[in-house]
Amino acid sequence: MVQDEPKGEVVAKSEQAAPREKRPGFFARIALFIRQVFAELRKVVTPTRQELFKFTGVVLGFVVVMMALVYGLDLLFVWLTTVVFGVPAGA
Repeated sequence: MVQDEPKGEVVAKSEQAAPREKRPGFFARIALFIRQVFAELRKVVTPTRQELFKFTGVVLGFVVVMMALVYGLDLLFVWLTTVVFGVPAGA
């Protein structure tokens, strides 16, 4: 990618500007991918026990709030459809 001078836009280089780099082989790309995966896994920080309980509590609290919201909306829509369409005579 090259930055275009007048407008500052990013554009692709033309093929004629520079020779194309040779791609590594299939197995070399797989090996590179695996090395990169392990490098990223080394960066992962596991939470402490206290953080884990706090995060779990936050998620469970959010789920309970969302369940209450959906339940409330369901009751509202049931009431609204009953008011608009009425109750069938057979029910």
